[in-house]
Amino acid sequence: METAAHLKIFVVDDDLFSLNMYQQHLSNLGFENVKTFDNGTACLLCLTEQPDIIFLDHGMDILNGVEVLKKIKRFNPDIYVVFISGQADVLTAVNSLKFGAFDYIKKGEDDLRMIEKVMEKIQEIMVLMQKKKKGLLKKLFTA
Repeated sequence: METAAHLKIFVVDDDLFSLNMYQQHLSNLGFENVKTFDNGTACLLCLTEQPDIIFLDHGMDILNGVEVLKKIKRFNPDIYVVFISGQADVLTAVNSLKFGAFDYIKKGEDDLRMIEKVMEKIQEIMVLMQKKKKGLLKKLFTA
């Protein structure tokens, strides 16, 4: 299981203020391996770096967040993708979850706390998945 410091995180947002704020917040939380992109295409070109988690803005030029999400999930369905969007549109949130997003965070006064909470949830799931994998391997080799 990777420690928080070693998780590879991508942040994708065409708003440079938000991009830098989220990157700094993740660094303040102890995540050292955070890479930023100001568009979805640049992020997609770096998927071979195997990020664990991607924070993805919805409203971007060229490719919107849902289009980028679909391509990420086709490349590797195990990447945790969290939408961060200024849109409070329910349909946008539902579509992002329908296409495989782990969570949807609305930009605003509470987004930094929500990023912290979603990172805790993802890490808990990673620990549980690792335990399950170890238990399965133990069953295979002791049977």
